[in-house]
Parts: sequence; C-alpha cells; structure tokens
Amino acid sequence: MLKIGVFGVGHLGKFHLQNWKEIPGVELVGFYDPSDEQARLVEASFGLKRFPDPESLIAVAEAIDIVAPTDHHFDLCERVVRAGKHVFVEKPISETLEQARALVKLAQESGVKFQVGHVERFNPAFTAVKDLGLQPMFIEVHRLAQFNPRGTEVSVILDLMIHDIDIILSLVNSDVRSISASGVAVLTDTPDIANARIEFHNGCVANLTSSRISMKKMRKMRLFQKDAYIGIDFLEKKSEVIQLDQGQDPGAFTFDIPTPTGNKTIAIRNPNIPDHNAIGQELLAFKNCIEQNTRPVVNETDGLHALDVAHRILEKIAQNGHHE
Repeated sequence: MLKIGVFGVGHLGKFHLQNWKEIPGVELVGFYDPSDEQARLVEASFGLKRFPDPESLIAVAEAIDIVAPTDHHFDLCERVVRAGKHVFVEKPISETLEQARALVKLAQESGVKFQVGHVERFNPAFTAVKDLGLQPMFIEVHRLAQFNPRGTEVSVILDLMIHDIDIILSLVNSDVRSISASGVAVLTDTPDIANARIEFHNGCVANLTSSRISMKKMRKMRLFQKDAYIGIDFLEKKSEVIQLDQGQDPGAFTFDIPTPTGNKTIAIRNPNIPDHNAIGQELLAFKNCIEQNTRPVVNETDGLHALDVAHRILEKIAQNGHHE
C-alpha cells in the first residue's frame, strides 16, 4: 500500500481525497490544513486524521499531494523533497521561476518522483486524440470562466491559461521563438482577461485567449495541421477530427468537395471518449510512476517550462501597461 498524505483540503483538496479513496493500493494516512473549519469537515466526512504540522505528516507518508494555494507551493514542496518523499503539486509548480528552478534541481538531485497537476493532460477529450500524430502549425485556444474568488491570488495566466500553455508545449516539438500578449485587470489586481500569441521556431503559431470574468464557460482548443483539423472541447469532453480521407476510419462520415485537381474526400470522425475522471487519472498516473519507477507524465521540468512561458506572457502584458 502506498502511503499518501494530503496538504490542503479546501475545495479542490476534497476532490483529491475522494479520488485517492477510490484508487486501489493507496492508504490515505491523513492530511494537514491550517484551517480548523476545513479540518473539521474532512475529519467528519472522510474519517481522516488531521496532522498538526507538515513535518509530522511527511514523516509517516511515502508521498505527499499538495493542494495548497500557489504561494505555499515552494515551501511545502521543498520540505517534502528534502525529506526524500515523492511529491504531487497542483499547478502552477510555484509562484516564481527562481523557485521552480530550485525545485527542479532539488527533485533531480534527490531522485524523487515530482508530478505537477496540469490536469488537462488527462482530460479524456485530449487523451482520445493525443496519439494521432499531432503536428499542429496553428493552434487556437479559448478558455473562459465565470468569476470565482478562488484562485485569484494569481493572474488569469497562472490560473487558467497555464493549462493550455502546458498542453501546447507538450504538442509542439520546437522552442518558443517569440511571444506577444495583452491583458487587462478588471475585478482583481492582476490580469483577468488576456490574449497571447506564441510563435515557435518550427513556424507553429498558438493564439490563446483566457478570461475569468466571462458570462459562460468555454474550454476549447483547435489544432490545424497540413492534413487535418482537430477540435478538442475540454469542457464537454468531445473531440472532432476532420481530414482528407485515406481510409483511416471506415466508420467516419465522408463527403466529396471539388478542387482544382479533382474531387477530394473529406472524413469527419468523433473519436470514442473514455468515461474517466481526469483528476483520478492524474493521481493514478502519479501512483504508477512511483511503483514502476518511471518518469511522471507531467514532470517538474514540464512544470518549469509552462511557468516560464506564463511569466514571459505576464512580462509582455506589463510592458504594454494594459493592466495598470
């Protein structure tokens, strides 16, 4: 049994606890949270032991799941890694790049497994298409949310857009060449709406829009490549692939369109979307990488790269002065 401890049992932390309880081969040894109110709720509903401080929980656990606010990530991760225990930390990996680089160095020197909670990598709408040989040359993303005070200790870039930054960096096999961005603070002291354009050395361009003050929710990514268009709806858990028909899927809907070189057959298919919980899948992947001694799907270096691009976007917004 893998002994797991959880730091932070607020809104998201409770989802983590529920998912850990459903994963075979896991023993939840307890939790740490400074809030007496949250602690009472969890003790009553989960029957879990509350530990008085991080150190006492780290001492009895083999791995720690950190679901605390971003400004606590570095301190808690550092304690866990220095104790030689495996760590799962919610995104973003830390507040600053300096902290993230320090955590990457610590994790790699200690040999512990370090996974960052970029949960959209485990969204079934994405996992259904990620192995289709994706080589996008243009990416369009809209991630819109209604205002929620939770998460506003960071900008919309670190709160929402970083999900898409991480996915794009995992898809585009090229370094970032340039970034342009603009954003505006409306209800908080940091940008609440932002748009960023990321250009890669291989010619791929990604256009990202994020808002946390929208009237409706939307989490869509569109990938355009030489032979196909791929639409991913992270919210509705749907995917669509439109490409020139080469007999890939006999069950696809096809139709002909005339072109200067003759008729072309277009195939439209909706991949089968597995019915799974993304949080449960990422926590299971963390457990598996510990037991099988493999690299985490979203490792500490991935967390650093996503944070680096996010901070470059924030710098561009600051230079433009739109959030003043």
